[in-house]
Amino acid sequence: MKADIITIGDEILIGQIVDTNSARIATLLGDAGVTIRRKYSIGDRREEILDAVGNSLSLCDITIITGGLGPTKDDITKKVLAELFNSELVRDEETYSRVERMMAARGIEFNELNQSQALVPACCTVLPNLKGTAPGMWFERDGHVVISLPGVPFEMEGLMESEVIPRIRSRFSLAAVVHKTAITFGMAESMMAAHIAEWEEQLPPHLRLAYLPSPSQLRLRLSAYEVEKGVAESEIEREFEKLMPLLGDHFVGWEEETVQSAVAKMLIARGETLSAAESCTGGTISAKFTAMSGASEYYWGGVVSYDNSVKENVLGVSRHNLETYGAVSEQVAREMAEGVRRLCGTTYGIATTGIAGPTGGTPEKPVGTVWMAVATPEKTIAKVVCHGKVRAVNIERAASAAINMLRLELLKNQA
Repeated sequence: MKADIITIGDEILIGQIVDTNSARIATLLGDAGVTIRRKYSIGDRREEILDAVGNSLSLCDITIITGGLGPTKDDITKKVLAELFNSELVRDEETYSRVERMMAARGIEFNELNQSQALVPACCTVLPNLKGTAPGMWFERDGHVVISLPGVPFEMEGLMESEVIPRIRSRFSLAAVVHKTAITFGMAESMMAAHIAEWEEQLPPHLRLAYLPSPSQLRLRLSAYEVEKGVAESEIEREFEKLMPLLGDHFVGWEEETVQSAVAKMLIARGETLSAAESCTGGTISAKFTAMSGASEYYWGGVVSYDNSVKENVLGVSRHNLETYGAVSEQVAREMAEGVRRLCGTTYGIATTGIAGPTGGTPEKPVGTVWMAVATPEKTIAKVVCHGKVRAVNIERAASAAINMLRLELLKNQA
């Protein structure tokens, strides 16, 4: 079973927005057992839409389109699809009533443009969009399916999960696709590949290993396609059991686990608490924890001590250390972690201080240099890293590395 993903919009082609829809759709289709043949972007032009969808209809079982369903003149997708399927636009009464209620609740005039959202090709099956005004549309021709979805990511995802995937499962006979992903931290992709090469070489040929790196983690995904699900799941499980001793403390968890969620689970289980003092990471550590539901159970607060006066007057970092060693130093990182732990009254304190860049580096302390520390009830540990010259990447890596320091310390105390 093969599918194409087509995203429509000039804003994608000129780089004004990033196409995240294709990645999410591909993930959901892959989990359902559909193989992606191609994904690509086109502009808001009639000829391009006709050509792309027509070509996909001849080569794929499923075509999923996002974008071009808004109420303005540049949104032409449904008009072109009506032309492609030799149909006319008619008003879907259920959509009309729903959009009318939505506009009233928002205090927005239900004008002609908003009313036009209820116009759909007469030949399509309407997919109710409960999160927005533009409905999804399902077309069929000679056994092929074309699905048109809104370009707004959370609307698209809602329709994919509630309408599209269930209908695809019902409409087609799909072979099983099995994935399992191990989350690791602290070893670069090339180093990991060398480290587990012998294990990888002995994998059965029908199991595929993918390395999926990011600034905050490295995912190792084993996949089996068009298989008997139960057999493949057991086989993948056995292979990961062989891998675990090689990963050691680099292993964080499975699937969507992160270093912060792993730390959160351990802190909750132990009834312990955490606070953070951040300079170069500017609140990123706090954001990572507070983005998770239930963070107040273990995360008590933080201090963004960007200026030395805040390090000294709020966290209690000594002026002597600031003047002698500089803000980016082991001594200051230690005092920051200890200071925030004392200030917030938490079990642990973590701290970062560094040069995120792209300016501010010196030969002794180049851009990307970050000192981090973890203060526990018994001791304070510190380490230095140097990540590179890209500011956003440095911040993300430093925040995750500091949290991982605490994770490793918790694992030691747990053993």
